[in-house]
Amino acid sequence: MGKGKILIVEDDHALNYGVALSLGKDRVLQAHTLFEARKLLDSTVELVILDINLPDGSGLDFCRELRRSSSIPVIFLTANDMEIDIVTGLEMGADDYITKPFSLMVLRARVNAVLRRKEPEEARFEQGAFSFDFDQMLFFADGKSVSLSKTEQKLLRLLVTNRGVTLTRELLIDRIWSDGAAYVEENALSVTVRRLREKLPGIPIRTVYGVGYSFEKEE
Repeated sequence: MGKGKILIVEDDHALNYGVALSLGKDRVLQAHTLFEARKLLDSTVELVILDINLPDGSGLDFCRELRRSSSIPVIFLTANDMEIDIVTGLEMGADDYITKPFSLMVLRARVNAVLRRKEPEEARFEQGAFSFDFDQMLFFADGKSVSLSKTEQKLLRLLVTNRGVTLTRELLIDRIWSDGAAYVEENALSVTVRRLREKLPGIPIRTVYGVGYSFEKEE
């Protein structure tokens, strides 16, 4: 996703190496202690993957330390799956929490999802017959003004900001219905996509079956 580095702080050398290999060795910095992590942490790091139990201290304390001066995303890796540990990590400012053992494929997906959430959303967009100003809530297709609901606007903005990238249904639902709603209809996303296509004929929203949706870039 981004162009920065990912700092992995994990004392299990085999797991540390496996995560680094999965994410791309040229993309990561590897630390096995908090001491090493502090030496490697600089402005090029855009995400920290952090174990909680480390030889020279707690990842929770390191996260607290980070949050005093930085909003850099943090994903905790830990064998602790007790609810109190999860709540503590998230309350300290962690962006995600993955318990061991885990699939490296799942880890990659979670890393990409966290990085996408940190990307600035575009305020204005023009492509072909479409012109959108998300801050002013003005939407035009073939020069004609189109009225979109707040939900439709959220979905369109996410897809436009990440054009060329397939966004999973899970990620879209989490981002669009993130207001604490206890229940979201299973077909709510599909219905919103259909309404966008009806209101904006020809909009290049592609269905990636079994995965999610993407906004196709202009050739």
